[in-house]
Amino acid sequence: MFLRRHVVPALLALTAAPAIPASAADRIIRIVVPYGPGAVQDTVARTFNAELGQALGATVIVENRPGAGGTVGTSQVAKATDNNTLVLAAASHTLAGHLYSKLDYDPIRSFTGIANIGSSGYVIAAPGNLGVSTLADYVKLVKSKPGQLNYASAGNGSATHLGMAYFLAKAGLQMQHVPMKSTGDAVNEVLAGRVQGVTASLVGVTGFKNDPRIKLLAYTGTQRSKFLPELPTVAEGGVPGYKFDSWIGVLAPSTMPKAEADRLNAAINKVLQDPAVQQRLATLGVEVAGNQTVEQFQKLLKDDYDQSSALVKASGARIE
Repeated sequence: MFLRRHVVPALLALTAAPAIPASAADRIIRIVVPYGPGAVQDTVARTFNAELGQALGATVIVENRPGAGGTVGTSQVAKATDNNTLVLAAASHTLAGHLYSKLDYDPIRSFTGIANIGSSGYVIAAPGNLGVSTLADYVKLVKSKPGQLNYASAGNGSATHLGMAYFLAKAGLQMQHVPMKSTGDAVNEVLAGRVQGVTASLVGVTGFKNDPRIKLLAYTGTQRSKFLPELPTVAEGGVPGYKFDSWIGVLAPSTMPKAEADRLNAAINKVLQDPAVQQRLATLGVEVAGNQTVEQFQKLLKDDYDQSSALVKASGARIE
């Protein structure tokens, strides 16, 4: 009788109750990296995804969706409507808006800037056997051989291509462009002495600073990097007005609700205060940004987009 009077009604009550919604721990957030494994964006995304998952009570995974200079994966995120798909972007995101004649998304209007992770600069480098020790020496040598020397990049329209092309334009130099498949391949061409220059991300060359096969000539930021303070800036090296560095941040589709964008922003900013995360980013040459709001980061994106127009124009690069 006890089973009939008490247990059975209880079971009936349970079956009649509404389903319990999935917990936040069941949520899966995807950070899309629009480049292959090992790229700077890929490495950065993997420095904080676990901590971000803990802060949100969710699972945060990193997915590589490379292709077409980062535009394939970025396009997929622009069209996402699940509020769980983000993209780890850098300055190449805004450059693409001027570089590609046909994009199925707008680098600014199609996205909401969730959080600014930080910034990272580049280094202009030459082969060790070229016989130059300063950027001024390099400029003098290249100027004496217009169009006869080569530089490598990670591919046509890549940040490493545009950074070097912009430097050549500002310095009044001419070199031939040799596009490779990755920054690593471009640096290897310099190490082997097959090309005479490269503009590579800081993390891509820091490990070679004592290697006689390569000479680090100048840092591309407006101020010296705290990770290589002995390296002068390009402006200090004799080319005033030159600046080429990159923000790194998380974007979401523009359809994401404001409340969710603010929630993600707060979580990422909190994670960026973690000393362990900061140390990992430091090993990549990334200077962590301050606590920027969604609105502040969105303004940074718009300003960078406007400024990058001149850089692309100076490089002469265009992709149909």
